[in-house]
Amino acid sequence: MKNLFLTALCIAGFSTALFAQSGSGFGIKAGLNYAGNGDYFESASSNAQNPDKNIGYHIGLFGKLGNKLYFRPELVYTKIKSDYDSGEFDMQKLDLPLLVGLKVLGPVNVFAGPAFQYVLDTDSGFTNLGIDELENDFSVGLNFGIGINLNRIGIDLRYERGFSDNEATFIDNNNIITTDRLDTRPEQLILSLSYKI
Repeated sequence: MKNLFLTALCIAGFSTALFAQSGSGFGIKAGLNYAGNGDYFESASSNAQNPDKNIGYHIGLFGKLGNKLYFRPELVYTKIKSDYDSGEFDMQKLDLPLLVGLKVLGPVNVFAGPAFQYVLDTDSGFTNLGIDELENDFSVGLNFGIGINLNRIGIDLRYERGFSDNEATFIDNNNIITTDRLDTRPEQLILSLSYKI
């Protein structure tokens, strides 16, 4: 998995070098994430009365090669939070989506592609339980969504779903591993504002 992430990072770096030569462009992006680790729709419905419980943010860089049909790699720092009855679970990660997009009507475009994640840090605030280390620092997922580009400014809404199983185990105060597990695969809605430099 680590070699796969490094390969994807090299592809993104190579593509960025091409952008500088071809004039397609690159830019910055930032926005909000609504996370539901493990099961987004179950998380969203259970938090309907307090929707800010699972809100996070992201900031990063992107490149774009092509016009009507384009390739868009991104390197994004993401911080997400998931609140539960007994505490909260925070995660910081680097995301590397490799997206292929298509302009469909005027400024509207659709896109999809794999997303590679590297978990930088996790922190839990569970009252009577600790959380063991994640099984994997690296995971793979899928991004797909829709966007609007108005000159240099872009807005997009995407859905992200992790494919790789990645769980953390609860540990009680007596260092006894419980049977409960926290699924940390990302499943989230991501709203981004981007600016092409």
